Amino acid sequence: MEKSKKLRAVLIGDIVNFTKLNPATEKKLLKSLSSILTPYSFEFYRGDSFQAYIKEPKSSLRIALLCRTYAISQTKDKRNASYDIRISIGIGAISEPVKKLASAKGEAFLLSGRAFDELQKKDTRLIITTGNSQINTGLEILADYINVIFSNMTAKQAEVISGLLMGQTQQDVVAERGKSKSTVSQLAASGRWPEIKKLLQHFENLIDYLL
Repeated sequence: MEKSKKLRAVLIGDIVNFTKLNPATEKKLLKSLSSILTPYSFEFYRGDSFQAYIKEPKSSLRIALLCRTYAISQTKDKRNASYDIRISIGIGAISEPVKKLASAKGEAFLLSGRAFDELQKKDTRLIITTGNSQINTGLEILADYINVIFSNMTAKQAEVISGLLMGQTQQDVVAERGKSKSTVSQLAASGRWPEIKKLLQHFENLIDYLL
C-alpha cells in the first residue's frame, strides 16, 4: 500500500523547573502526563522532555493545555519554583504509518522541532505553527493570549481548569475534587475558563481551514 500524507499534529514539550521537583512530585507529574498522552503515540526523553504524535490536529491544543494545567497544579509556592510545560505544536502533512517517533519525518515533526528551538530562546511557554502563513498569524495571537492567561494561573485554578479541559462539568469537578460548588465556580472564572473555551473553539475553527 502506498503511503498517504495526512494532516497531523506533533507536540514537543519539556517541564519548566523540572530539577526543582521533589521525587514524589516528579513521579506524580510524569505519571499524570503519561496518562494524558497514553491515547496517542508518545515518548519521554532526557527525563523532562516528551514528544507526542496526534492524529486529530484539532485536539492538539486541548492536550497541550491539559499538560500545562497538570504541571501548574504542582506549584505550591511560587517563591520556590513555578512549574509549567514549555510546548510547541506543529501541524502539517505526515507520511503514514509512523512507526518510531525518534526517526519520524514529515512537515509536522519539522515545524514542531523548529518552533520548539525558537521557544527555548523566548520567555514564553506555547507556540503553534503550520505551513500556512496566514493561519500562523491568527495562531500566534491566540498563543500569546493563552500564554498571558496561563502565566497568571494558580495551582488551585489549574486543578479546576484541568478537569474542565477533560470535558468534566463543574459539578463533576465538585464531586471529584471535594470542593464546594461556589469555590469551583469561582476558580473556573478567575482561571478564565470562559476565555480558554472560546480560544479552543477559535483554534479548531482555524485548523478547519487546513483540513
